[in-house]
Amino acid sequence: MTILLSTGIWPVEDWLRPLAKLAPERRVVVAGRDDYDPAEVRYALAWKPPEGLLASLPNLATIFSLGAGVDHILTDPTLPDVPLARIVDPDLTMRMTEWVVLQVLFHHRQTFGYMRQQRERHWDEIRQPAAKDVRVGVMGLGVLGRDAVEVIARLGFDTAGWSRSPQDLPGVACFHGAHGFDAFLARTDILVSLLPLTPETQGLIDRRLLAKLPRDGALGGAVLINAGRGGQQVEADVLAALDDGTLIGASLDVFETEPLPKDSPFWSHPKVLVYPHVAAVSDANALTRLILRQIERVEAGLPPEHLVDRARGY
Repeated sequence: MTILLSTGIWPVEDWLRPLAKLAPERRVVVAGRDDYDPAEVRYALAWKPPEGLLASLPNLATIFSLGAGVDHILTDPTLPDVPLARIVDPDLTMRMTEWVVLQVLFHHRQTFGYMRQQRERHWDEIRQPAAKDVRVGVMGLGVLGRDAVEVIARLGFDTAGWSRSPQDLPGVACFHGAHGFDAFLARTDILVSLLPLTPETQGLIDRRLLAKLPRDGALGGAVLINAGRGGQQVEADVLAALDDGTLIGASLDVFETEPLPKDSPFWSHPKVLVYPHVAAVSDANALTRLILRQIERVEAGLPPEHLVDRARGY
């Protein structure tokens, strides 16, 4: 049974090599490059596939996203009604947690200030608060969010999480739903977004939300860290908040347009760290093993794990 690869901007060879090594008996074809019979394709491994590609496969059994998110697939209006599975893998989770913790510590330890002092050859201590006095809030308590928030809490930060449905995590103040959102924001000095992109989260991080973050916290203002999706942030509002002091800093791994246009003000903004969507880069070797295990489940008559609820968008 044929596997179709559609890897978007990612090098397709990074995925072909582990597939050839781990499943040499399977035929693997590359969308847009190889000749193949669409009727023979049973599995699609995809990242930002062209619109209509998946609908052209009449015997498709399962779609596997090659990343943690699935919005890049769900936006296809021709998407066929077949199971869609997202990636949940310890390697991917740890990479995201590393990045989030790095950004929290970057802002907590006043690194922007020390970088400026280094450029000016100025030697001086910049006072920082204790971790227990800094309130970190993580939006999104799925697999990635839970792991990140638990590590942040163990570092001693005053930690909270917000999710759509109720959660209970040791050492973490948990908020949920619309009724808990404002209270969550009001106690958050460093706001981390690990939410999926859905109609409800599109444009969520706007001027109104940012104005609800406190300015009187231990850091002297609020910080935004976004590794969810660029569509969640209204970039003009984020820039305005940085310029008027609503935000004192930001670490952004995702943007409305990617790659980030060269004329974007984010590139040169003195309060912003720009990353090229690399917070949790998919490791093709690890994820290929995971996907092949899921294919074996399907062929044994079992559903793949981590199926996406299309109504929710994750």
